[in-house]
Amino acid sequence: MVAFLVAVHIIISILLILIVIMQPGKGADLAGAFGGGGSQTAFGARGAATLLHKLTVAFFVLFILTSVALAVLQARPRASVMENQPPVTQTQPAAVEPDASETPAVPVEAPPVDPADEQ
Repeated sequence: MVAFLVAVHIIISILLILIVIMQPGKGADLAGAFGGGGSQTAFGARGAATLLHKLTVAFFVLFILTSVALAVLQARPRASVMENQPPVTQTQPAAVEPDASETPAVPVEAPPVDPADEQ
């Protein structure tokens, strides 16, 4: 749901930017930059400003609605995968008693060395 809203929000943002750029300015609009001096004739003298104004308002309202929806969805607490797990308790390992059948290892001592045998 959030991914869909983010995609819609980005598309609305791009369209809103394009519509605002296409708005007629004080003699230097986007069409004038590309050599289209007669851009007002496509929609009529008054129709272009009205249509662009309505589109701007509509995309602005959609932009605000998607912004609020994303903010509300992101403010919700998220579910965790560990939410339904029982709590982990720390237990002490049981003391291991030596088995009676096992004999403890006794270190074997080396026989004493006689200094007379070394020569």
